[in-house]
Amino acid sequence: MLISGRGSNLRALLAACADAAYPAEIVSVVSDRVEAPHRGRQAFAAQAELFLGSQRVQLVCLAGFMRVLDAAFVEMWRDRMVNIHPSLLPAFPGLHPQSQALAAGVRFTGCTVHFVRPEVDAGPIIAQAVVPAHPDDDEASLSARILGAEHRLYPLTVRLIAEGRVRVVAGKVEIDGWRAPKRAILNPSEPRRKSPANGWSRTPVGL
Repeated sequence: MLISGRGSNLRALLAACADAAYPAEIVSVVSDRVEAPHRGRQAFAAQAELFLGSQRVQLVCLAGFMRVLDAAFVEMWRDRMVNIHPSLLPAFPGLHPQSQALAAGVRFTGCTVHFVRPEVDAGPIIAQAVVPAHPDDDEASLSARILGAEHRLYPLTVRLIAEGRVRVVAGKVEIDGWRAPKRAILNPSEPRRKSPANGWSRTPVGL
């Protein structure tokens, strides 16, 4: 997992992985702190690739990762690297999407998990969760509401990928088992206990 911020999505995934029935496990965490010396995209990509390879990572998860990744590195992990962004992409990409949403006067916003592409906040959308934007919201209150949805959506999305139910077809994501068109937006409620399924394996996830 690649993180730069407070690590709350990391904690949400760690909590999910603590359940023996969850089909993925976190094997490494790479933190890119903004105060650390800037070493360049290619140098970082080379080091990251060596490290992730040594850990036998199968899926890379980004959470608040502030470094723009080298295009070659992104392509190397094509459809094996996911990101979570606090808006309903393609609306409000980039920095401060919550402020962008408030400035636009939206009634609803949310978060998106998508496969990563070299362009910022681009790539096939896997899942989205929706939250209301209240008239008295400021950036802090809206961000907190979205973050709560992120903590449910990210573990769900990683589960779907680890179970082999997610694939990209003609640039769009298809999810096995989500047959009804109205379920194109996954808006998970509070997690419920689920008994283990025979034959599940735990997919190594690099965070």
